[in-house]
Amino acid sequence: MKITVLTVPDCPNAPLVRERIAAALAGRQAEVELIEVREQAEASRWGMTGSPTILVNGVDPFTVPGTPASVSCRLYRDEAGRPGGAPSIEALRTAFTGTGEPASAPAEECCGDDGDVLDPIGRAGRGRRAPDERGLRAVH
Repeated sequence: MKITVLTVPDCPNAPLVRERIAAALAGRQAEVELIEVREQAEASRWGMTGSPTILVNGVDPFTVPGTPASVSCRLYRDEAGRPGGAPSIEALRTAFTGTGEPASAPAEECCGDDGDVLDPIGRAGRGRRAPDERGLRAVH
């Protein structure tokens, strides 16, 4: 699993999101990359919708459909609906395990055998699929 954290320079929530990612991983192996985004064009290229944005294997599991790319602050809602500067540890654990499959499960098992598995680079113009949540799949 590769986790990419996109932040603006001097983001006050960068330390918090790094702490929560470490806690959510709880010793599991993952490549974590931190990238500072300074320009709107770069935010658009990465799909950054505010700082911090977390990409899991290139996909933002917390995205809200229709949110434009932005070099700005981002807030996340916890389980009680309160805003915060980073996803909760539980929300991160869910994102890291997808739909409840073990983190070591092959990617093909997460999406079923529907013949429409998105290629990891470019996605053939069909957009990105986020993990299933309550039977719905977010697409951006």
